Amino acid sequence: MSLENSSGSAPPPQRYLILDLARSLALLAMVIFHLTWDLAMFGYLPPETPGTGFFWYFARLTAGSFIFLAGIGLWLSHGAGIRWPAFWRRAAKILAAAVLVSLGTRIAMPQVWVFYGILHSILVSSLLGLAFLRLPWPLVLGIAAFVFALPWLYANPVFGGALIWTGLSGVSPYTADFEPLFPWFAPFLAGMVAAKLMGRYGLWQRLALPATPLLRRLAWPGKHSLLIYLLHQPLLIGLLSAIAWLRAF
Repeated sequence: MSLENSSGSAPPPQRYLILDLARSLALLAMVIFHLTWDLAMFGYLPPETPGTGFFWYFARLTAGSFIFLAGIGLWLSHGAGIRWPAFWRRAAKILAAAVLVSLGTRIAMPQVWVFYGILHSILVSSLLGLAFLRLPWPLVLGIAAFVFALPWLYANPVFGGALIWTGLSGVSPYTADFEPLFPWFAPFLAGMVAAKLMGRYGLWQRLALPATPLLRRLAWPGKHSLLIYLLHQPLLIGLLSAIAWLRAF
């Protein structure tokens, strides 16, 4: 296997139905959490609901699942050699979507605008993840453990301001979505390790599912996860705004 593949001649990766189904499940969890956030914002739930108790853990599990699946995707797409054209096309899409989220939230919710959310985190993790494709999996897993633990072991104000995206400042910024490099690069690396080991032991083939009409429908959101991510909040907020407008009469 070669890390370099400037011609993009590596075979395209196989698309696994089970992975799209996992993305669909992660999207469902995301919609549930964001609906909870929106209901709290509109006053239908106590304002602390999304950030405390069950939903605090639910939000982090949901975000972690997206980043973990992104790590799996990087390995499946480029583990046999980096397909540079495909990599840069995907990176450009994620970058455009991340910029759109930042601009949209800056306009709509300037107090909590998203300057380093899950799309920003996945983009940076994908770029950094290229450096780990050829490393032995135990080493990558050890680095993932270090990345996860570091914010609890070390913090320094020098990582505030323009470097707050590292997650090492010891301060949690007031924003609607924040998945900094430390510790969120950890589930990305863990996803890469999982994908590599699953391929080594033939688990992808063993977990293959029949492409029945029902499963294809359930997997459809997972195949279009970026589009759904961008559209679901405007739709939810628009629906709740309409309900609030009708209740005013």
